[in-house]
Amino acid sequence: MKKQAVLFPLVFLLLSMPLFAQQPTEISYRDIPELPQGIRGERIQALISTINANDPASIREFILTAFTGRFQAMVPMEEHIDTFLDMYSRTGGISFHSIRSYVPERGEETIVILKDVNFDSWRAFVISFDPDDDNRISGLQFADARSPSDVKVEALNEQEVIAKIRSIVEGLVERNVFSGAVLVAKGSDVLYSAVAGEASKRFHVSNNIDTKFNLGSMNKMFTSVAILQLVEKGKINPDDPLSMYLDETWLPKEVTEKITIHHLLTHTSGLGSYFNQKYMEGSRALWRKLDDYKSLIRDDRPAFEPGSRFQYSNTGMFLLGAVIEKVTGKSYFDFVRDSLFIPAGMKNTDCYEMDEPVENLAIGYSPDRNSPYGWKNNLYQHVIKGGPAGGGFSTVGDLFRFARALLGGKLVSDAALIKMWTDYSGEFYGYGFGIEDTVKGKIVGHSGGFDGINSNLDIFVDAGYIVAVMSNISNGASPLARKIQTLLVQMK
Repeated sequence: MKKQAVLFPLVFLLLSMPLFAQQPTEISYRDIPELPQGIRGERIQALISTINANDPASIREFILTAFTGRFQAMVPMEEHIDTFLDMYSRTGGISFHSIRSYVPERGEETIVILKDVNFDSWRAFVISFDPDDDNRISGLQFADARSPSDVKVEALNEQEVIAKIRSIVEGLVERNVFSGAVLVAKGSDVLYSAVAGEASKRFHVSNNIDTKFNLGSMNKMFTSVAILQLVEKGKINPDDPLSMYLDETWLPKEVTEKITIHHLLTHTSGLGSYFNQKYMEGSRALWRKLDDYKSLIRDDRPAFEPGSRFQYSNTGMFLLGAVIEKVTGKSYFDFVRDSLFIPAGMKNTDCYEMDEPVENLAIGYSPDRNSPYGWKNNLYQHVIKGGPAGGGFSTVGDLFRFARALLGGKLVSDAALIKMWTDYSGEFYGYGFGIEDTVKGKIVGHSGGFDGINSNLDIFVDAGYIVAVMSNISNGASPLARKIQTLLVQMK
């Protein structure tokens, strides 16, 4: 499924999607299990060793000696170091497997295939060397990779897949790198669930299966379903211009008359994100109701002609919430609660206010090597109350119930599901849902991420599986969710 890239310091891009899994099937590749001769092979081995050392001093020395000056100057050294440390945290360490070559060739890049410890998954470095600067590294990407050509993919049955998932999760827990909950189901049957870590590191309160984790951008699914409910009632048409619903206290009419509901649902409006400089410098307490966000949104302008291309937009999805309020006369929060959460039996899902003592709600944490505690919480970084574009809370059980309600026709019709789960832009995205077509059929869902937040829902529309992974640490859910998806897709 197409997921949004996780934002990290631009030392190199840590992609959230399998870069090579998206290559066209006609592209072939071959893996050679030997490092290149000479300085390039030495630099690759030193890169792997430096990551596995997980030591700031070693990372600093390696960057100063092995990377070009231009690469070093991209960001402060501390950000370079944090990115390397984050890579070790994500993988638990990596080992060299092969150098990959493609037909047709991929230019001057060197593709290094690796195996990680945490997920027993294939990863890749995409490295550019500067031949005019002693073959120092001038560019580096890190991504998921297809299985090597010299490794036969083991096809497991369902029982073996669940056992493999259990083993992976237990390993993550033993290494103290997973804090959250996971649920794997088929139809109405829960095949596996697990929970680990602490909801509060301050008070050492453990997570449990009903702990509420932050959804991040996954609220976009709820907003899109609510819009489709109103479409089915004849109260909204996807082709309606935004100017039919929102006045100029939100955006100028010359902007809203060119943007349709369809554009907002598909991230093709050209609008950006209200997480702008004004938001970063303001008190979170200023923004609770949707109207409070007008000051953050009114200066936004489309980056391109609406409908001409895809650009992920928090502002666009947020404005759909304002449309819902205009059409229904209810607050967005009341409408979604009444029309989605209650019918689906989602008793632990809502946009809770973070200055209220909500029971069994996890606090989000990010690693912080400058803190004596090793962590920092996200209470002063994220919204005080989530909304149409993200920031609400749920549980793995409630996400399971949401998926079951969708598939069972309790929320919208089958025709509406087809509309939501159609890729309109070629970017693996429909109406508020990511979409992927696999050998196991269509998979839909969404992910969410921020400092101290990472959650993911995959709904195997044709195969019947539902996978929910939620975490209260940065990037704590997506790698596990991807591994589970890979195992289920490859299952015999």
